[in-house]
Amino acid sequence: MTVLDRDTSSPTPSGAPSGAPSGPGAFEPRLPAAVLLELQERVRARLAADGLDAVVSDDPEDVAYLTGFFHHPCERPVAVWLDTDGATLLLPELEREHAEAQHAQARLAVYGEFPGERSPWLALADAVGPAVSGLTVGLGPAISQRRWTGLRTAVRVADWVPTELLGEVRAVKHPAELALHREAARITDVMLDAGLELVREGLANGSLPSEAELASHVGKVGTATMYGEHADVVVVSPLAGGLVYAGANSAHPHGLPSAYRLRPGDTFMLSLGCAVGGRFVEGERTYVLGRPTDDQRRYHDTVRRAQALGAQVLRPGVTCEEANRRCLAVIEDAGLGQFLRHRQGHGIGLGMHEPPWLAPGDDTPLAAGMVVSNEPGLYVPGHAGYRISDSMLVTETGAEPLTSHPRDLDSCVVEL
Repeated sequence: MTVLDRDTSSPTPSGAPSGAPSGPGAFEPRLPAAVLLELQERVRARLAADGLDAVVSDDPEDVAYLTGFFHHPCERPVAVWLDTDGATLLLPELEREHAEAQHAQARLAVYGEFPGERSPWLALADAVGPAVSGLTVGLGPAISQRRWTGLRTAVRVADWVPTELLGEVRAVKHPAELALHREAARITDVMLDAGLELVREGLANGSLPSEAELASHVGKVGTATMYGEHADVVVVSPLAGGLVYAGANSAHPHGLPSAYRLRPGDTFMLSLGCAVGGRFVEGERTYVLGRPTDDQRRYHDTVRRAQALGAQVLRPGVTCEEANRRCLAVIEDAGLGQFLRHRQGHGIGLGMHEPPWLAPGDDTPLAAGMVVSNEPGLYVPGHAGYRISDSMLVTETGAEPLTSHPRDLDSCVVEL
């Protein structure tokens, strides 16, 4: 086992392709060391408030949040431990160079291989030392039974307490994180424009794209924008792209893009998003290919009204379940409640879906600095689905959409 002190120097762009922009005009998607240390202090303050001495998590999003280290999760354990003395990052030897290149803000506790002749968790025990035997330690909720067994066998503490505190702290974004969300929103709008342009080109040349072709195209546009305009790219999955469906296929939420080729008269949905610096944004619009029918206009207009009210009710102090109830009531009051399939929305951050949940049963009060989706939808079997989504930043006085593509039906009609 090797333990290395954390590197508190400013991150240097690494991993960007040859020819990637650099210099004063290039957007930097990695949080500087000072911000990461501020995030650690936020969690430390919450530990004290909750009566905990430390917290440990193997959730890749928690690891990235506290240390700035992004990785591809696999069978080899990677975990972060945070206490009053600092952060410790457990990782295999083959990830060491990646953590160093990303200037991970933690001591590195490195083990050789998995499963190995010695438990990887003993590397963490060596790093934090025997003094932790008297600590009460919060345990992140994502850890598997197998890893939990290895952790508690190797690291002996006074008590392990399951906790959701990391997710709750992550819900309110640091201003530096919000800059990443805003850039992701800008690129999401670029992707929406690119999808519409491909449809218009298909109309012009007599060959409309398939759902899969549309999805591939917008994903390439999103990633190319990052690699072309940013000083570095923090690669997460998914980096850019989304769900594209048309006609009756769009009546199935979270349906995967197929070989179905768009046809005149179709309702089609571009459900897109991307991650900049690991911070996600989603933006979804529903379009009509040609002159809308009365039914298409009724469905689209109803969802648009629900989404508009949903944006108005998002403000500090309003509970998530209350915002959801008021938003979806617009669809129910229009006599279309039978076509509801899901909640108003969810939190967005290092995860595309994360707490809080704008849904029945979540009484979390909204707070300034939260980013949530506002995405009411209705789904008519055999016909189509209609959903409009913006990633919303909760402010001191209300909420603002980060994505800005037009939402009304007249702006969402593709003329034949």
